Amino acid sequence: MEKPLKKKYLESLSKQYPNIASAASEVINLNSLLHLPKGTEHFVSDLHGEYELFLHTLRTGSGAVKGKIQDVYGNTLTAKDKRALASLIYYPEDKLAQIKNTIKDQNDLDDWYKIMIYRMIEVCRESLSKYSRSKLHQTLPKKYRHVLEELLSTNNRVGDKKAYFNELVDSIIRLEVADDIIIQFAYFIQKLCTVRLHVVGDIFDRGPGAHIIMDELMKYHAVDFQWGNHDIVWMGAASGHTACIANVLRLSARYNNLRCIEDGYGINLIPLARFAIETYRDDPCDIFKIDTKNGEIDSSELDLNMKMHKAIAIIQFKLEGQVILRRPDFKMDDRLLLDKIDYEAGTITIDGNTYELLDKNFPTIDPEHPYELTKEEAALMERLKYSFKNCDKLQKHIRFLLSKGSLYLVHNNNLLFHGCVPLNKDGTFREVELNGIKYSGRNLYDVLEYHARKGFHRQKNNHEYNYGRDILWYIWSNENSPVYGKEKMATFERYFIKDDALREEKKDYYYQLIENEEVVNRILENFGLHSKDAKIINGHMPVKKGESPMKCGGRALIIDGGFSKAYHSTTGIAGYTLVYNSNELKLIAHEEFVSREYAVEHETDIHSEIIVTSYRSNRKRIADTDKGIDMKEKIKDLELLISAYHTGMLEEAD
Repeated sequence: MEKPLKKKYLESLSKQYPNIASAASEVINLNSLLHLPKGTEHFVSDLHGEYELFLHTLRTGSGAVKGKIQDVYGNTLTAKDKRALASLIYYPEDKLAQIKNTIKDQNDLDDWYKIMIYRMIEVCRESLSKYSRSKLHQTLPKKYRHVLEELLSTNNRVGDKKAYFNELVDSIIRLEVADDIIIQFAYFIQKLCTVRLHVVGDIFDRGPGAHIIMDELMKYHAVDFQWGNHDIVWMGAASGHTACIANVLRLSARYNNLRCIEDGYGINLIPLARFAIETYRDDPCDIFKIDTKNGEIDSSELDLNMKMHKAIAIIQFKLEGQVILRRPDFKMDDRLLLDKIDYEAGTITIDGNTYELLDKNFPTIDPEHPYELTKEEAALMERLKYSFKNCDKLQKHIRFLLSKGSLYLVHNNNLLFHGCVPLNKDGTFREVELNGIKYSGRNLYDVLEYHARKGFHRQKNNHEYNYGRDILWYIWSNENSPVYGKEKMATFERYFIKDDALREEKKDYYYQLIENEEVVNRILENFGLHSKDAKIINGHMPVKKGESPMKCGGRALIIDGGFSKAYHSTTGIAGYTLVYNSNELKLIAHEEFVSREYAVEHETDIHSEIIVTSYRSNRKRIADTDKGIDMKEKIKDLELLISAYHTGMLEEAD
């Protein structure tokens, strides 16, 4: 740093630290913080709207809360008592209601309150071991802050303080605020047990409560997102891209999840229902089946949903064809299939082979202009486009995803992305051409994210906006998209052609080569990670029964174990999550979640642990994290400032 620039920077820093005492105090504080244990990071992926399982996972910290209870009480409490305490921390309101319904005698209830408050204080203190006193004060909930701080900071084993402490607890019970105090403690413990949540893609589609998950995440204290392909298509829909809107609606219809759009986001689907009834009144729409894992529906509603399913699918194929035709650089001509149909014979010719179609009724397709919407379809899509763009709740959720997220993240020696890095068969990075320029690896991620953000935020009808919106659809479905990672999206073939070879969606070479250490190192180094301890963490491809989520000796971790009920038969579990604390990196396998009520009543924990890497002999400190690197840089700057005060370069202020 040249002298004039250095002095200017130090002058700026001196406004915050005007004298040696203030600068030295901060250096002392930062140096001390560097030696605290690293906070616990929690990784989840492929939530797919399964809000009950996700909320349970969030409350439990994938076992982090249970681990704190075990650390405190080990062999001094029975397993039953530890489960009861854990359940109280997970679901304090529900558990309190259950207890008060069970314990009728007030004296017994008061005793229970006292025991539980004492136990929660101890668990809370254990959870605070990674926090400074000032951080404790900042983190405490505002409600009853003084009381909670006194309970946590007072040593109830010291004679002079014991009476004071006991009176605090007795007063809480006597004034009938014990419920409130317990609830505040419970959520505070949940918060302390996870310093940061990483959502490695796919919040939306399939399950019924993506909007509920988003509402919860917007309240969460520290979260980031690595966008998945299903998140991207919802971004496209929120931007007003009609092909993305059609995809969102088709998937919602297919998985019996239209209520997420109607009830969750308040988007009116009556126009789509009316169009479907009028157009396909006498069509059974047999091949457009509805997955009822999200709840059974009566026959009349099922019939309507199947008609809506077909109506929006045909519109989707038309709209996607329009994108492909106007974007030749996407190189997706093989996805233009409507013009390959012989509408009289009810067949389609692909690569010289002719196949009979499973559904031959196409009342809205003009064989001469198969990709043109009818007047009625165009009017319908304009209404839906307006609804998606003007839905306040959806826009709020998507803007939060954009502000807190990205296509990838490099954090604490880990590389996080949802899908893959597109590779050639030999393990080299595949070059992808966009607008005449070739990109690969990290550069491909960067350029796609640049255009995606432009596509959502540039609300003007100009080239960057229109191209960016089309890129959102490209990221959702193109074989060169790192968050899609398959040779093609065979949606048409899966509906209309009974041929397994055509229906197959071949995975990117990444998924074959992820066990190759040379390939894994090449990817990590391309993203700036050169340590042998660096790891790739991604989701997207459900880990099937018998497969291991740990690849390349634990250098790569695929944590999609199937949160979505649609995948449970394939994976055999209900998802993987990952916990990275100061002692170890743990994969958590989750069993199927029954319900919140069942979890409270039976005091269940639904996970088992797999230790990936243990750090117990060399516990991770804040100094070992990205935050620690920033703190060390700040210490250097402050020491320069102190030196400037000592030498008289800068004058101290009072």
